[in-house]
Amino acid sequence: MNKEIISELSKKYLLKISDYYGFSKFQETTPYLSLEDSLYSDAESDDVTADYCSMHNEIQVYWKNIRSIEHLVRTLVHEYQHYLQSPSWMSRYYNQGYRYDNHPYEIKAYNEEENWIKFI
Repeated sequence: MNKEIISELSKKYLLKISDYYGFSKFQETTPYLSLEDSLYSDAESDDVTADYCSMHNEIQVYWKNIRSIEHLVRTLVHEYQHYLQSPSWMSRYYNQGYRYDNHPYEIKAYNEEENWIKFI
């Protein structure tokens, strides 16, 4: 898929996802969406597909790493969960010693990805 197709599909699916999950109590609007070439400007990282930045209320999709529509929708569902979650607790859990693989918010987001089929 090229950047234009991923952009169109991302907007379409993000709208469905936001209609389903609703608004975050930690942000004033639904998240903004941006498509980025890669995580790092000078190096490719093919295992990172997206990030949510609570400071900018933005989901950044690294479009070159998206492999399929299922992968895109799972990614958007995952990052939307982070939009719904408390930014202070995201940091607090890491400060308590949780890592990415056992962080309660990451586990919740990965589990929620199983709902991807609801948005197709």
